[in-house]
Amino acid sequence: MAEVILPITRRADVGLVINDYLTIAQEIGAQICHLGQEDFFGKGRTHVSQLNELRSANIPVRSRVQIGLSTHSPEQAQKAIAAGADYVAIGPVFATGTKPSAKPVTLDYVRWAAASVKVPWFAIGGINLNNVHEVLAAGAQRICVVSAILNSDDIASTYRKFKKYLS
Repeated sequence: MAEVILPITRRADVGLVINDYLTIAQEIGAQICHLGQEDFFGKGRTHVSQLNELRSANIPVRSRVQIGLSTHSPEQAQKAIAAGADYVAIGPVFATGTKPSAKPVTLDYVRWAAASVKVPWFAIGGINLNNVHEVLAAGAQRICVVSAILNSDDIASTYRKFKKYLS
């Protein structure tokens, strides 16, 4: 599936993010792989450079894959940055059906990130057209939206509305 999607995202000049599967990201030449705390620190890793160990000897790496890490607290964000993450995800800001057991971090964490995080970061989780203005007002300059777009009756229109908020 990623091999089919990658040429489409490249034509649109949009980076393809592979969630959780670094080997797939490396194999197809995706620009980004996003990992959760358990996928990185939970497996005993302490620095992004260690991820090269995951590459199979018979899988050619087409390009360097940027690594993003999920964070749910200031302490986790600081740890992810110290580990060399190319970016961090701050969230879930609000409750989300994508991760129903995840406790929302609230806009306080977004405000902390805006004041404290110097690497690129994204607010993520439960962001929709009704609350995106609050997330941006709290200091987010980048957002990640899944359900609000994919569950929309008009995906293209919803995407354009989100894009206007970020322009």
